[in-house]
Amino acid sequence: MKTKLALSAAALMASTALAQAQEADCPIKVGVLHSLSGTMAISETTLKDVMLMLIEQQNEAGGLLGCELEAVVVDPASDWPLFAEKARELISNEDVDIIFGSWTSASRKAVLPVLEELNALMFYPVQYEGEESSQNVFYTGAAPNQQAIPAVDYFLEELGVEKFALLGTDYVYPRTTNRILEQYLQDNGVASEDIFVNYTPFGHSDWSTIVADVQELAADGSQVGVISTINGDANVGFYKELGAAGIDAFDIPVVAFSVGEEELSGFDTSNLVGHLAAWNYFMSADTPANEEFIAAWHEFIGDDSRVTNDPMEAHYIGFNMWVNAVEEAGTTDVDAVREAMWGQEFPNLTGGTAVMNTNHHLSKPVLIGEIREDGQFDIISQTEEVPGDAWTDYLPESAVLTSDWEELECGMYNTETDTCVQITSNY
Repeated sequence: MKTKLALSAAALMASTALAQAQEADCPIKVGVLHSLSGTMAISETTLKDVMLMLIEQQNEAGGLLGCELEAVVVDPASDWPLFAEKARELISNEDVDIIFGSWTSASRKAVLPVLEELNALMFYPVQYEGEESSQNVFYTGAAPNQQAIPAVDYFLEELGVEKFALLGTDYVYPRTTNRILEQYLQDNGVASEDIFVNYTPFGHSDWSTIVADVQELAADGSQVGVISTINGDANVGFYKELGAAGIDAFDIPVVAFSVGEEELSGFDTSNLVGHLAAWNYFMSADTPANEEFIAAWHEFIGDDSRVTNDPMEAHYIGFNMWVNAVEEAGTTDVDAVREAMWGQEFPNLTGGTAVMNTNHHLSKPVLIGEIREDGQFDIISQTEEVPGDAWTDYLPESAVLTSDWEELECGMYNTETDTCVQITSNY
């Protein structure tokens, strides 16, 4: 009896101590690192809004580990060095437990050294160029093999495109993605002279000369296709110029990697019908989970005209995986949560299940969508879940690399030398 009483007392003390510890750690702070001003606000403001919705929903469901979640929102204002400064502020001054943020690769790469120095975690929700695997980042957007390469395959196999214009904003994501695509196209028999590459600054507005150059590619009657890695509000001017030049999707189809429902909601899409986008999610997906998500979004934002998009789904998946990992680990400790994230599963909004792999990339379906006049997309192609590759097979320096944070404890493991390179990115 004394033993049982002693054990009961000990259990009570332990329970009280745990409750006190959880109370002392409350609230659990969630950092939201998205541009609310500047050229990228057109895309990123909605991601801040959806994070607020997800946090509110979690609090209504009882919080996490007995704590309320508190959003800590900052505005890095589309200024890449400011992303690093704001990330440090979130981690060191605000003591956040997790960060959800960034859109451009330039902003992510600015934040990366801060995350690794301070051993903090960030969920990155946007398609990117790959060629990176940090133990401090979970990449919930598409790698090139989950977006760019399938889009090129669609152009080659379904549309018979013979010449390619690779148009991008001048920063790391478009440049690296296009290096991969140039090699992939040449491996598939497209001559280098039939690949036109052009980069423009953020916010670029005068597209007449570039569109004329693309038209010139088709002067000999070849089928030309545009692969667009143009980011931010520069897309408005680009699509307007296409319309002004009388280019439709039959003449020169465009497939975009950074244009979704949010960007299209800002301008007249009547001249864009039939052009394409490649993502892992479209708002038009006909599933009960997506219907529920859209209804919750409209109720939260108070506007039934507000759209959803792919990076919003990526935050939805990443946030729920993080919640489940924290519950599994019983703590928000970075190292414990990281290990609990490997193998996490959560339903996609388009059907099927996303899985977090040990290279910190998701397995996700690849969707090709065709722009409708109402700014939505008809889904014309959808795959099963494709595991995201941290390192591409189409660049020789990357083809020998792999990432496995569980078994190899390395994000950049050279399979030829059986060594771990202590750098998380080639660029």
